[in-house]
Amino acid sequence: MINKLRLIALTKKVLSFNSENPPGNELALAKFIENDMRSLGLEVKLVTYAKNRPNIIATLKGSLPRAQAQKQSILLTPHFDTVPIGTGWKYNPLGQVVGNKIYGRGSSDDKGNLAASMEIMRSLVEDGVKLRKDVVMAATVDEETGSKAGILPLVDKKVLKPGLALVLDSDDNHAVIAQKGLIHCRVQIFGKKAHGAYNWLGVNAIEIAALVIAKLKALKLPYVKHQFLREPTINIGTIKGGDKVNMVADFCEFSVDIRYLPGMVGEDVINQIKKVIGSETKKFEFIIDDHQRPYEISKEHPFVKAYVRSAQKEKIPVILKGSEGATVISFFRKHKIPAFATGVGAKGTAHTTDEYLNISTLIKGTKLLEGFVKEYDRI
Repeated sequence: MINKLRLIALTKKVLSFNSENPPGNELALAKFIENDMRSLGLEVKLVTYAKNRPNIIATLKGSLPRAQAQKQSILLTPHFDTVPIGTGWKYNPLGQVVGNKIYGRGSSDDKGNLAASMEIMRSLVEDGVKLRKDVVMAATVDEETGSKAGILPLVDKKVLKPGLALVLDSDDNHAVIAQKGLIHCRVQIFGKKAHGAYNWLGVNAIEIAALVIAKLKALKLPYVKHQFLREPTINIGTIKGGDKVNMVADFCEFSVDIRYLPGMVGEDVINQIKKVIGSETKKFEFIIDDHQRPYEISKEHPFVKAYVRSAQKEKIPVILKGSEGATVISFFRKHKIPAFATGVGAKGTAHTTDEYLNISTLIKGTKLLEGFVKEYDRI
């Protein structure tokens, strides 16, 4: 049974560890998670891809034959790094309870979900629940800076091969079942230097970039309307170029953030962007820094329907929704692992000063997640 007071105390405890990323200061909290999970008699592994930044994987083994229990396992995966604390806090950024709220950096993103996962593992063990399938908790590092030392290699190297991945990094117990694809790229425009007083002798890369940017902002990417997501977007994030005010700039670079919908093809989007650039200049470089494919799981999928049933049993209203931004559910796509995201965070508080978590949501959500683990085991 979920212990409310213990859950609140555990949330305060994990908040008391500073695990800011950057720089990637997760070791002390990782040791705490490891010791807590080992105290339950679980199989616990540490998998490390960056010095002093271990991922903690704890497994409650099911009764099915070993290979089958692993193949059909459910993965609960929160992360335990946070963005930097910053300044201007009214409440203690390392954990403070005020009324129905727990304040602290990472309370919503993502230490409330970490505490919920740990409490679920403890509750299942204490209650002696006999499950057929493995329950795996993977508490990971480095989510805030790309997951290259966390969930991404754990999945790509097949350290984690669940039957269902439940990413615990969302708000209000709602289920994120679709998200946009992401392309982060840089466009480099090359011109020709000249004196600013004789600018007709040069080719101004900044002015060309301005024309390209105007065309990109006017570009309408073809798409089919999605039930849970807004239209595709193009955002110019940074721009730099030129040497001096009285010189014609022979170089300009700007960065572009593109979000596109499930059903769209990333390579087609990239080709459309290149076509726009090429309409203004042939002297350019197009550099892709990151490309994450869009993801969706059907609202009729049996795992999604089981989550909704579990919420109904707890009398918790659940919304099925999409994510305009990138979450790690997309990392499971290429391995054909069904996944969706949920969590106990408070909407709009992640990464903010005086970030907080609602205690009532934390308790209800943890009960819901434990019920869903049991419901999934019956499928």
